[in-house]
Amino acid sequence: QVQLVESGGGLVQAGGSLRLSCAVSGRTFSSYAVGWFRQAPGKEREFVARISRHGSVTVYSDSVKGRFTIPRDHAKNTVYLQMNSLKPEDTAVYSCAAGAIPPPYDYWGQGTHVTVSS
Repeated sequence: QVQLVESGGGLVQAGGSLRLSCAVSGRTFSSYAVGWFRQAPGKEREFVARISRHGSVTVYSDSVKGRFTIPRDHAKNTVYLQMNSLKPEDTAVYSCAAGAIPPPYDYWGQGTHVTVSS
């Protein structure tokens, strides 16, 4: 079983930055690709970014490309979502997910709230 725990959410002003963390435990960290997703109130969940098992490949949605990055730290078994130049439309619950060869993702975290004020 794999557990994922997100942290780092909060309230930030537009133009600011936040770094979310996704701590992965339970299995070999490098066995899983990890993705970040978000769900805004009243909207469907959307893909944000993904990083491959060994970190060599990253994919971003058009809405965050150039503003967000998704590094992973194998020493800490953690994947981050560095969010810069935040906009009010980035307000959402952010969740991380892991999978051997996603999609589909096999494991999900509980989510962390991000609110960007204008």
